[in-house]
Parts: sequence; C-alpha cells; structure tokens
Amino acid sequence: MSQQLEPPVKYPTDQSPTLNQGTLLNRDSVRFAADECCPNCGAIGLSIFYEVQAVPVHSCLMLSTREDALNFPSGDVELGFCDRCGFITNTLFDAKWSAYAPNYEDQQSFSPTFNRFAKELAQQLIDRYDLHNKAIVEIGCSKGDFLHLLCELGNNTGVGIDPSAVPGRVSSSAADRVTLIQDYYSEKYSEHVGDFICCRHTLEHIQPTAEFIRTVRQSIGDRAVSVVFEIPDTVRVLEDAAFEDIYYEHCSYFTPGSLARLFRHCGFEVTDLYRAYGDQYLLIDARPVAIPSETVHPLEDSPEEIAASVQKYIDQINGKLEGWRSRLTAAQQAGKKTVVWGSGSKCVAFLTTLDTIDKIQYVVDINPHRHGKFIPGVGKQIMSPAFLKDYQPDLVIVMNEIYCEEIGEMLSNMGVHPEVIAL
Repeated sequence: MSQQLEPPVKYPTDQSPTLNQGTLLNRDSVRFAADECCPNCGAIGLSIFYEVQAVPVHSCLMLSTREDALNFPSGDVELGFCDRCGFITNTLFDAKWSAYAPNYEDQQSFSPTFNRFAKELAQQLIDRYDLHNKAIVEIGCSKGDFLHLLCELGNNTGVGIDPSAVPGRVSSSAADRVTLIQDYYSEKYSEHVGDFICCRHTLEHIQPTAEFIRTVRQSIGDRAVSVVFEIPDTVRVLEDAAFEDIYYEHCSYFTPGSLARLFRHCGFEVTDLYRAYGDQYLLIDARPVAIPSETVHPLEDSPEEIAASVQKYIDQINGKLEGWRSRLTAAQQAGKKTVVWGSGSKCVAFLTTLDTIDKIQYVVDINPHRHGKFIPGVGKQIMSPAFLKDYQPDLVIVMNEIYCEEIGEMLSNMGVHPEVIAL
C-alpha cells in the first residue's frame, strides 16, 4: 500500500453523450425512452423492460401503527436498460423519498449465517490489505456492525457515515475506536479517507452513481487508498426472475460489467471482482489511478450479455408471478396457515408486487428491533419467531434460501414442523 500515485486523474466528461438506439433487446417486449439518461455512463436513451406500480418508497422504515403502514407513501418502478454500459435504473425514482433515518432497520447481524459471512469477509479484507492499526472509513455503515468487526479483528480505528447510524447500538470491544456520523456521505466528508474505504449495500440506493463514485475518487486524491464496494448481483435477479429483489429504494442495478465500467470511468483500476454469499452479492476491489485503466476483469459481462439476461427476465417474469399467485391462492383455499419469514425488502416486494397481502397471515423476523412494528405498505405486524410455537403454521415461505438451514433448525427446536419453501 506504499505505492505513490501521479497527480489526481482528470475524469472523463461526456460533453457529447452517446445516443442509445435500444437495439439490444426485443423491441416488441420493451418501451424505448429516447430522452432518459443513464446515470452510470451518461448515454441517452433507455429501454424500459419492467414496471410495477404503487410500491412503498421504503421497505425498512419501521412504523408504529398499522394505519401508518397502510398509508405509507408509494411510488412506481420503471426499470430502464442502457445499451452502452449495461446499467439498469429505476427511471421513476425520486430522491426526495430517500429518508434514511435511525428507524431504518436493515441490520442482519442477528442471523448466525450472516454473521459467519461478515466475519469471513472482514478477515479476508484485513489479510488482503494488511488492515492492522489502520484507519478505516465505511460509507453507508448502517448501525456499524461491519465497521466494528474490522476494528475489532485488526485493532483498527474507524469512521462510519450513514443517516441511519445509531451510536452505541453495537456492543463491541472496539467501540471507543469507532466514530459514527449520522448523515449522508458527500464531499463535505472528503477529509475522512483513512487507509481503506469500504461501502456495502449502499450504491444500489443511489441513482447518480457516476457522481457518487467520482466524489469518492476525488476525496482520495493522490493517496494510495484502496476501496471495496459490495452490492446485490443483478445477474441472479435477471436469470431467476427474482422480482422480490426489485423495490423502490433500490434504484440502481449492477452486473459485474456495468459495475467495473463505472469504476474505470471514474478513475479507478479494478483489482478484483467476485461474487459471495451464495452468489447473491457482488464485490469490487479497486485502487485509484492517474491514467485511465483499460484492464478488463474476466468476470465482466458485456452489454450484449447483460441484454440477454434482461431478455430472459422479460420472457419468464409473468409466469413466475402467476405461479406464486396460484400457490398462495391454493394455500388459502386449503385453509393453510401461511407465514412469511423475513420482514425486510424482499418481503415487501414479494407481497406488494403479487398484490396478495391478504393471503399471508403473519410475518416473522429474527431481528428484535423489528418486533411489534408494522411493515410499510403491507400493514402486517412483525412477530418474533417464538410466536410460531403457539401458532403452528402449515406453510413458511422463506424470503432468502440461504437462511433455510438456520430457520429449519430454529423451527425444529421450537417443535414447529411446517412445510418450508424458499423464494
């Protein structure tokens, strides 16, 4: 990490934006929006391929009453595909709804499965970047779980920036070495660079992606500071028609190629690109460079390859939706007690997209900070898993299959033996 850089890179400017022709997708299955601009590369013209109306503008804000939940603001999703870079964005996203706050409850650290992954990733980063007695910055740190872990395992100091941060929420031996700033990251925090920057599951919530990554790059200047970003992998979403992973606050959808091209465009060299957590997450390791990098990582997909995955989504999404509607209707008609396990964004997208809220009796979640709260747009009260001991459901629908083993063990220990199926 001692390598010296040349003066800060001059970022490319698209003074003459490329005009997309919308030719990579079947014209009969999309609507071409000639005036829409790609926030990733600046090209003009996007192919609209998927639309959902009246979905909650937030999925993880915890509400105290059912009335507040049912009256929660809604917006529309209209996904547009860029022929030039392969990026996908919600063209109807309105940043005014980005009201992240301490009651935004996305903490996953109550799951043993997730904690194992987080600890393995933290140790991997510590080993790869020699993060011992270093200064670490995490952009979009949520409640600070991962930042505390990096500081614990490497004896590091940390600064986390996130509007939903709650200082003191995480119990940690490194608490006195971690500072949480309850705010959105911007150029005013450019002095917080440290020796290493990480950003996990934040970039997908930001629509002006190029502007954001350029802000990070400008904050680094001529220092040799590596960055690691982690986001959901959209390839899986497209290939599996995983509609439950498409929701309003996720306005930006990346595949390996569109992510790598963004970082190169903004003054970084991609040093690694890989999937993790059952291939659900996509991680990029990058370092700042003064001369634009032309190195292409083997995992990168071309816009043409991404278009093929988008077309696959288009071709199978209606069948996927109807299949789930039929399954839920059949369970209701059979008098089965159906419960959803997992009350986060996937649950909200699953129930609101299908418009079958009435076919689910209860929603449970392992996160105690969610218990007793109500789900935006859905109105269901979130129950503790212990509730199922008395309720004895017939069917449990798990919102993420990676947790099935963990959930199955919990159910068995409680003497609950329903049919368990995962999305």
